[in-house]
Amino acid sequence: MPIIKSAIKRVRQEGRRRKRNIVVLKKYRSLIKEFEELVADKKKEEAVKLFPQVQKGIDMAVKKNLMPKNTGARKKSRLSKLIASK
Repeated sequence: MPIIKSAIKRVRQEGRRRKRNIVVLKKYRSLIKEFEELVADKKKEEAVKLFPQVQKGIDMAVKKNLMPKNTGARKKSRLSKLIASK
C-alpha cells in the first residue's frame, strides 16, 4: 500500500476511473456479442438497426482511450462487412 499522500490519492482516482472504464467496456462488448448473434441468426434487419449503437459503443471506448483509434476503426469495418456479406 502507498504511504505518500499523493500516491494514496492516485489509488483512489484509479479505482474510480477503473469502475467507469469497466462500464464502457462491458457495454461495447455486450453490444458486439448481441450484434454478432443477430447476424449469425440471419436477422439482418435487426442487426442493421443495432449497428449504430455498436458503432457508438466502440467510439466511446476509443474516446476514453480504452482501445487505440485504429483498433476501433478495424472493429467497425469488420462488423459492417458482416452485415454486407449476410
